[in-house]
Amino acid sequence: MDVRTFWLAGRAATGDTELTVTNPHDGREVGRHSVPTDAQVEEAVAAARAVAGQAAALPVHVRAEALAHVSRRLAERAEEIARLITAENGKPILWARGEVGRAVATFRFASEEARRWSGDVQRLDTEPAAAGRLAYVSRVPYGPVLAITPFNFPLNLVAHKVAPAIAVGAPVIVKPAPATPLSSLVLGEILAETDLPAGMFSVLPIENDRASGLVQDPRLPVVSFTGSAPVGYAIADQVPRKHVTLELGGNAAAVVLADADLDWAAQRIALYSNYQAGQSCIAVQRVIVERPVYDAFVERLLPAVSGLVTGDPADEKTQVGPLVSEAAAERVEQWVQEAVAAGAKVLAGGTREGATFAPTVLSDVPREAKVACEEVFGPVMILQPVGSMEEAYAAVNDSAYGLQAGVFTRSLDAAFRANRELEVGGVIIGDVPSYRADQMPYGGVKDSGIGREGLHSAMTDLTYEKVMVLTGLSL
Repeated sequence: MDVRTFWLAGRAATGDTELTVTNPHDGREVGRHSVPTDAQVEEAVAAARAVAGQAAALPVHVRAEALAHVSRRLAERAEEIARLITAENGKPILWARGEVGRAVATFRFASEEARRWSGDVQRLDTEPAAAGRLAYVSRVPYGPVLAITPFNFPLNLVAHKVAPAIAVGAPVIVKPAPATPLSSLVLGEILAETDLPAGMFSVLPIENDRASGLVQDPRLPVVSFTGSAPVGYAIADQVPRKHVTLELGGNAAAVVLADADLDWAAQRIALYSNYQAGQSCIAVQRVIVERPVYDAFVERLLPAVSGLVTGDPADEKTQVGPLVSEAAAERVEQWVQEAVAAGAKVLAGGTREGATFAPTVLSDVPREAKVACEEVFGPVMILQPVGSMEEAYAAVNDSAYGLQAGVFTRSLDAAFRANRELEVGGVIIGDVPSYRADQMPYGGVKDSGIGREGLHSAMTDLTYEKVMVLTGLSL
């Protein structure tokens, strides 16, 4: 099997060692990739720092066309890349194709935002002392970006860091998840086809224990991390003087109010608790239902869960595939068993076969159980009946996390009250919290992170305002 190169300052490179990527479903070898040496990592950082001024001064049309090229090429190679995601991640091909489609849109949105990205003009002669003065307010990149990306969306979550960086003219170094580096390396291959200057991007598939040196390197003033809260806040603590953005975890809640369409709610919650095998920060984990409709909702939910197709992720019909590793599935199994030992009831699932954990529904879960208060990151949901809308919203907020929440209701008043009261970064009315449009602001509060993704929001996050005052003008 060929060994994939990595991308060093825009060119293909090889190191002294290589690593193997395996399929979590059947353990077969998917691919091998070369690993950068310490000297090559240093070269990538030095190149990013050296090109930072040129990158920031790149004409908008150069940045925009590079992003548009990536979007087009991803679309042209969509099936190939989707199958690669399925192979390295275990994500069913159904969802892998959706991820590639989203990445196509992410780069297209970034190209469009780059063309709109411009400064503002502000008259200052609102007071006599400022007569003849005008302010031009632009946004300037902080500098090279270190992008540390997770395994669960090995293409599109990389796109959400690379695309806005290029759009604002910031060099970017990608450190992909060790379990799923191959999608990032294909993205590097496509980026190398553009006219971006050497040093504008690198993709360095190094081991996690080597990332600390990159995090602490002062030549990389921005660290953009997606992953778990403990790791994210450890990074922030290491570099308090850097600009750090964190897209962390969640234990997303879906609220089903008494006026909801129960059939729609049951189908959507069943699917989006278990899509990506639950390995999504906004997968449905907590289901909070008003008591008058609780029994009727559960009657609809359980058949919807049992009807999900679990199996080989390469099969076109599969909806729920394996977790990223057998160790990950064993952890989920342990958490479920701990909840059951504490009094929880298993209404569906609860079994494991290798890296695959069956779609699971639990009731009567104690509040302190890990499956209730932490992020499961597996195909498990817990049911919680409540007496009122007020109690439902309080239950959503009873969490260390605050990424997104979904509220199933037909009431406009209930919707606006949810938006006002829920301590989350996004409120999805009439659907699951798992909904995300790639152009919208995306991020959380509390232990769900700092900063926002979504192209315009991320571009703002990677830059600072700079003011130039013009004097002696006839306005």
